[in-house]
Amino acid sequence: MRKVIGIGETVFDIIFRDNQPERAIPGGSTYNSIISLGRAGVKAEFISETGDDRVGRRIMSFLEENGVSSRSVCIHKGQKSALSLAFLNDRNDAEYVFYKDHAQDRLDFVYPEISPDDVVLFGSFYAINSVVRSQVKAFLYYAAARGAILYYDVNFRASHKADAERLMPNIRENLDLADIVRGSNEDFEILFEKHGADHIYETEISAYAGNFIYTCGADPIELRTADRQKRRYAVPPVKTISTVGAGDSFNAGFAYGLIRYGIKRSELRAGLRPEIWDALFECAQGFSANVCQSMYNYIDIDYGKHLKSALSEH
Repeated sequence: MRKVIGIGETVFDIIFRDNQPERAIPGGSTYNSIISLGRAGVKAEFISETGDDRVGRRIMSFLEENGVSSRSVCIHKGQKSALSLAFLNDRNDAEYVFYKDHAQDRLDFVYPEISPDDVVLFGSFYAINSVVRSQVKAFLYYAAARGAILYYDVNFRASHKADAERLMPNIRENLDLADIVRGSNEDFEILFEKHGADHIYETEISAYAGNFIYTCGADPIELRTADRQKRRYAVPPVKTISTVGAGDSFNAGFAYGLIRYGIKRSELRAGLRPEIWDALFECAQGFSANVCQSMYNYIDIDYGKHLKSALSEH
């Protein structure tokens, strides 16, 4: 059975509304995605690091409870696990504050076995952070050499804007490795001061990655592909409770679709039929909509059961 491997940070998310804590849950961008995939019945593994404190133990146990292998998570002795405070505004969008112990400067993990057309999810600051870049980079090249599909979520926050120029070589290398790149209008405004799917694709993406997903809040999602397709997908109206895990769950849904519909790396590079792209986006938007309707960062268990049934039919 094909699998999805995520590599990224672990944090413990404390979510605030009106400056009062409402929920405390394990998280991290790729972590959120991989939990959703485990709940959806996809064989999933996670590569990361955490502390050996009570929070770290909860982060580890939560992976296993949701069907995700944690054997490639490095536990740093004597180190505290990272915390993320998410403050929701009146639109249920979040402003973040992070707390992390930087005493450990090396990521050591057991490489998972990778087969052709497995999917690797990576992105956010973790994928370009110079502290762990050598280990992350080595793994991405390892996965690419074994024929995995690499999905890169740029997810570059304004808090790192001052570091953008220094980190640009890492970003370019990730773009070059990726089979699919997803980024928001905010990501590219911060990185390149550029706007619009066509302009960004032609000037910043197409020389590296063939397939590009451009999101812009509630505006339609734009797709640009290796075979020069242009497609647009409206964002369905949803009664939103929290957007904290919206993008992460979109990524999970897309990866789920790749597995469910048996999409191969060679097909992505050659070009998919429009109806296949439509099916993939339906999965991605379904995951995202489900997560936005709760205070959690991953799909709910009942929706996961429905997705497991659909997966078993293919």
